[in-house]
Amino acid sequence: MPEDQEVCAFDNYCDRTVLIKKLCRYKSNTATLKALAEYDRAIKAQYILDYIDSETLRRHVQRALNRGEAFHQLRRVIAETNGKKFRGSHHAELTLWNECARLIANCVIHYNAQILSELKEFNEHEGRSENLEALKRISPVAWFHINFSGFYSFADSENSHDFSALARTVHLEA
Repeated sequence: MPEDQEVCAFDNYCDRTVLIKKLCRYKSNTATLKALAEYDRAIKAQYILDYIDSETLRRHVQRALNRGEAFHQLRRVIAETNGKKFRGSHHAELTLWNECARLIANCVIHYNAQILSELKEFNEHEGRSENLEALKRISPVAWFHINFSGFYSFADSENSHDFSALARTVHLEA
């Protein structure tokens, strides 16, 4: 187990979640549980103070929230394809549809990341620093260039996508 997931008590190791579950099972609050709760509150208070004081931390948190929201918007677009119909009537079918939609979203992100990676390499090789700055603002969670309602065949392995040729044709506006 990684060190941050273990708690040592007299050379016996146990997972933190197991320890907390065992402490919470007792009917009366133990001193250890109360101490851990106070420690947790102190950590939360310190984080809130850091968040208030640090514009950089707030910016990083906002970016992370924006990435999550962009992913959910992509998932929503995938789910709305073909008339917003649920793809099953049983829990197993709905779970399968959900996992397939997640796979499609991850494929879109991978495809975009591959394009952005090629664009980065091409612009570094060409010495275009203004394009490199513009690339920093482009999210790999874009879907406007993808047709979700089309028919796709992946059987033809000879017809692979040439990302470097695509990178040479893209013009970024800084």
